[in-house]
Amino acid sequence: QVQLLESGGGLVQAGGSLRLSCAASGRAFSTYGMGWFRQTPGKEREFVAAITRSGGSTVYADSVKGRFTISRDNAKNTVYLQMNSLSPEDTAAYYCAADQWASLATLRRQYNYWGQGTQVTVSS
Repeated sequence: QVQLLESGGGLVQAGGSLRLSCAASGRAFSTYGMGWFRQTPGKEREFVAAITRSGGSTVYADSVKGRFTISRDNAKNTVYLQMNSLSPEDTAAYYCAADQWASLATLRRQYNYWGQGTQVTVSS
């Protein structure tokens, strides 16, 4: 089992950047594929990015491709989401998730463990 805790959210102006972190506790972080999702009130939680357990492969939603970068540091049990060129449409609660099958999963149901989320608000 793994516990996840996100941090790094906040208020930023359009065009700005933020880096989210997700610290994992528990066993064998390096065996999990990791992902980031986001959700706004009244909408489904949507996929943002995923990374394999080694960090060697990544996948992104089209809406963030070229602006967001997912990475991980297995020595620190942490996964990151670097977000650049932010727009008000990126405003959401951001969640990290762990996939015990370590695949580049893009569906919410493929993830086994979730953090509590961190709010990102982008002002225009």
